[in-house]
Amino acid sequence: MKKLPYGISDYERLVEDNYFYIDKTKYIEKLENLSAPYIMFLRPRKFGKTLFTSTLENYYDIKKKDKFESLYGENYIGKNPTKLKNSYHILKFNFSGIDTTTEETTIKGFKEEVSISIGKFVAKYGLDFYCNQELTAEGLFSSLIEAFKNQRIGEKIYVIIDEYDYFANELLNFRTDQFKSLVSKNEKIRKWYEILKRGTESVVNRIFITGVAPITLDSLTSGFNISKDITLDAEFNEMMGFTKKELIELMDSQQISKENQEMILPIMKENYDGYKFSIDSKEQMYNSNMCLYFLSDYIGLGKIPNRLVDVNIASDYSKLGKMLTLCKSDKALEIIKDIVSGNGISSEITEKFNPAMDFTEKDLISMLFYLGYLTIVKEDFGYPLLAIPNKVMKEFY
Repeated sequence: MKKLPYGISDYERLVEDNYFYIDKTKYIEKLENLSAPYIMFLRPRKFGKTLFTSTLENYYDIKKKDKFESLYGENYIGKNPTKLKNSYHILKFNFSGIDTTTEETTIKGFKEEVSISIGKFVAKYGLDFYCNQELTAEGLFSSLIEAFKNQRIGEKIYVIIDEYDYFANELLNFRTDQFKSLVSKNEKIRKWYEILKRGTESVVNRIFITGVAPITLDSLTSGFNISKDITLDAEFNEMMGFTKKELIELMDSQQISKENQEMILPIMKENYDGYKFSIDSKEQMYNSNMCLYFLSDYIGLGKIPNRLVDVNIASDYSKLGKMLTLCKSDKALEIIKDIVSGNGISSEITEKFNPAMDFTEKDLISMLFYLGYLTIVKEDFGYPLLAIPNKVMKEFY
């Protein structure tokens, strides 16, 4: 029996250590078939974003050619490989965990992640490159691209950025003025993205960026305006999270009897289901991390756990009160009360937040959607009707 993949976000480890994998690899093909090579995709916390970026990383890595069959042979993409498989040098950045105590620590943390990622890239692919720590983050990135272009003629880089907005979310929740200074005015972040954009003119062939909310996109537009945001596209509604069918498949893999499944499915549906990210989608999604947490405890205890919410998720969703302080409208609290009453709220979803401008009622509602506090229920006179997705989210309110 394959192990339950709770807490596992490294695709290679998941496969090699015999963890069960819900096959999402058909979306590799879908992404590659898009006309846009530079993609932005957003989902709430703990929805499987890091595992998906790892799945992409291992699939496209030129160094993993010999492992393709062992890593993907059992999956959709192993039986339907694309023309670009194992054809890229993968440059991956993960900006989660950056210390946002001050503007200085944020910039320092950003540079450290850039430096570490570049160091791993250089070592992995045997590039002749010195990581000069005297350079800025954008200086290091620019130098690497130039070195790669000169040394690996004809070869290409796939840039993957996970949690691109982590530090922006942290600052926006706690220190709005500092956020505006750092992202809107500070040239260091903007210039780094300018370098990434410039790289697409030579060696950067594909980009996949993921995070929670489009907070910094508008701030970075002058430096980076080439990505296509597919967050609200119905075709990719099920790319992350679990469908009911996938959840049952997971429980079958753990040899949970049909009788027990019938007992626990209503509990999981009430607490973890209900997410829909496109007005045109018919499928609702379960939060994958919450489901794995529940099943891990259920299997270990032999009974339904007393605590239905992972404390790690609870801490991620502890910032609801801060959202209210961003919106200067007198109606902010009234909006929350309407939402909690269960009436739902009809609103256009903001696709780019500009921190230099006022945070409007629409922005507040949209931010609640991106964070997973609200989800799309149906179309309401041309706009999405948004409501609380499940019991767990209602308890956070």
